[in-house]
Amino acid sequence: MTTDTLGVLATTRRVVDRARLASIDVGAVEALAGRLATGSLVAPPWRSWPHWWGDPEQTAAYVLVLDALNFCFWGDPKWRVAVDGRTVDGYWALAASLRRAIEEDVPILDPASLAHIDESTVRRVFRGEGEIPLLQARIVHLREVGRGLLDVGEPFSTVVAGAHHSAATLVETVTRLFPSFDDVALYDGEPVRFYKRAQILVGDLYGAFAGVGLGRFDDLATLTAFADYKVPQILRAEGTLVYGPELAARVDGLVEIPAGDPAEVEIRAATIWGCELLRRALPPRDGRGVRAFEIDWLLWSLAQDRTFEQPYHRTRTIFY
Repeated sequence: MTTDTLGVLATTRRVVDRARLASIDVGAVEALAGRLATGSLVAPPWRSWPHWWGDPEQTAAYVLVLDALNFCFWGDPKWRVAVDGRTVDGYWALAASLRRAIEEDVPILDPASLAHIDESTVRRVFRGEGEIPLLQARIVHLREVGRGLLDVGEPFSTVVAGAHHSAATLVETVTRLFPSFDDVALYDGEPVRFYKRAQILVGDLYGAFAGVGLGRFDDLATLTAFADYKVPQILRAEGTLVYGPELAARVDGLVEIPAGDPAEVEIRAATIWGCELLRRALPPRDGRGVRAFEIDWLLWSLAQDRTFEQPYHRTRTIFY
């Protein structure tokens, strides 16, 4: 059973009910659930290259920095990096860049260094083919992380421990300490909560620590899907997310949709609820239901190795 402690389901439900441009095909949801149920519903393990991990304090710090920067990788040509003899792009390029920086002794896990990190250092961290999008925003986020931790006077591992194994509490704490995580939009003048990076931060901690210690959360069912680019793309390809003619033309024509535009909010809200309806449609496994964030991980992983006829929507944003 899902509890909506964070208000993400309630506020996005209002959008889905009023939406004019994007909708959910419930029949297609049931069909997709049937196909997913015949295969593995287990996402790949978090502790694999190019993610990095050390002792618990270092690992928690790495996950915080990773998800402070986990947004907006699209562009032409793609930003790519070569690390350990492998060339990667997108999110994996971010993870690989941070791994490389740590191995080169760049102090990206030290709050005092992050609070005053300069542009040349950040450019060194993300050096590769082309430039990582929204570089200046990433500099701001790194400094915000450093200053936020200096203000509380304790490492992020202590902040995580202070949530007392509550995913919802940690999301609320993170959005308060680090405003760039406070992912709330407006639709028809009303707030819509997404909290994409704050929620994925909890999911990554769960993965990084294999669900124990700093990765143990007793209310993971409160997490929703993480509304980004790739999950709505695969939901649309499967017929569960349907765009009206006007929105389809914008997305397929690669027309940039501004952050906060009603179309963007509708896409993200329908993504949340497409995954939630999938969760409800899937049969229980191992004595419990599949959780929404696990469905998100699975869909995102499947999307990485798939070629799509229809593109993902283009929005320049710090939130995903």
